[in-house]
Amino acid sequence: MSRLTNYLFLGVILTTIALPLAVQAYDVNTLKLAYSEQNQPRIYDAKIEAIKAATISAQTSGRIINIHFDVNDLVPQGASLLEITNKEQGAGFAGAEAELAKAEALNTEAQAQYARYKALFPKGAISKGAMDEATAKAKSSKQAVSAAQAQLIQAKESLNYTVVSAPFSGRMTQRFVEQGETISYGQALFSGYDTQHLRAVFQVPQQDIAQLQQQAQVAIQLPNGNEITSGDINVYQFADPLTHQHQVRVNLNAADIEDIIVGQWIKVTVAFPSRKSLVVPLSAIHQVSDLTSVYRVSNDKIVLNQVRIGRIDTKTNTVEVLSGLMEGDEIVIDAGRYLINSSATKAQE
Repeated sequence: MSRLTNYLFLGVILTTIALPLAVQAYDVNTLKLAYSEQNQPRIYDAKIEAIKAATISAQTSGRIINIHFDVNDLVPQGASLLEITNKEQGAGFAGAEAELAKAEALNTEAQAQYARYKALFPKGAISKGAMDEATAKAKSSKQAVSAAQAQLIQAKESLNYTVVSAPFSGRMTQRFVEQGETISYGQALFSGYDTQHLRAVFQVPQQDIAQLQQQAQVAIQLPNGNEITSGDINVYQFADPLTHQHQVRVNLNAADIEDIIVGQWIKVTVAFPSRKSLVVPLSAIHQVSDLTSVYRVSNDKIVLNQVRIGRIDTKTNTVEVLSGLMEGDEIVIDAGRYLINSSATKAQE
């Protein structure tokens, strides 16, 4: 109820709420209440989180010799995050290259011999056994080249793993290692998220699910006061077993996330069908501690009437009355001014 404070000023001090005030209705400005169609938006607290987030782990072992980025740094895609000693991997790569060269040489020789035997065999110059041996040797040498090529690819990848690169552009959130440490295969190195793909996540009760599934878009109130919209809405079709609420994810457009930070709390507004309700000016509300009331005209007197209020519209300075008043009731428009005038009248008397 803190939003009402600016409208109530002296009312809290000057009012005795137990007694009706015998002031004529025509001495103050009043309003006769009538039902009107009012939009009924629901406002949910949502948290910003990253759609793409990852923890990078080591794919080889070695000692860290360089770390190029730290926590909170923006990292471009493909940038080198850290470097690991590569002598062992380099030696493996050189050995794989040598094995491939050897296999290719042997294969060249075997293929040439097979071609010669194949030309001489029909003339009877080559025995059937020698021909079979040349054929088998040609096939096995060809497969040896393929195996050597695979070993070279594996050795090259192992060498590449000594330089850990960023899988996507984003912001680093955690660093698990220090320069000079010896790491092993599978050890976590960095965590981060993609700053260009964010979403708002919030929980809704079961009764709101059907309406949310019909929404073409929702409005998102950002911490800086700006409002954006998004139509990429994903409503979970199962409830949380503890809270019995459904999670909703709203993906944000890349053009709208410049001033949004992961972890921020924001407001998501969802339009619900309008309904008839009683709306009164915010200035008509009088509050003392936990008692919320208005001044109502009753039999040519003005009495304090307790009410229960709902949504406050700060744009129009109005508030919805949920209970305590009926259509046709007449209330004082400005409770604060009424209190001042009535107190001044009593002082003069």
